[in-house]
Amino acid sequence: MDLEIQQRVKDLTEKFGPENLVVVLGGAESEASGLSAETVAAGDPTYAGPLAGIALGLGVYHVVEPEIKDECDAAVYDEQCGMMEMVLDVDAIIEEVKNVREQFSQYNK
Repeated sequence: MDLEIQQRVKDLTEKFGPENLVVVLGGAESEASGLSAETVAAGDPTYAGPLAGIALGLGVYHVVEPEIKDECDAAVYDEQCGMMEMVLDVDAIIEEVKNVREQFSQYNK
């Protein structure tokens, strides 16, 4: 997660409160998605960005997780994410983000 996005997440958390935010990721790899999830829940693990050492505890999901997919209009989801689901290791992504969420997120929806 780049430094600009980290700052935006931090600012939105301060403005709206962590209990009112959910981060939805769309990364193509499980490891990258896990790092992004950890950044918004436990703080930047690289200690390089605005969230270094700041555990926001935000709820975080990947767009391919059932909790998010089921909330989307099926036609729109299929158009925007259908092809992605066919080429990604969806199970690995879900497992990685879920593990981070269960370990670090305090505000799950």
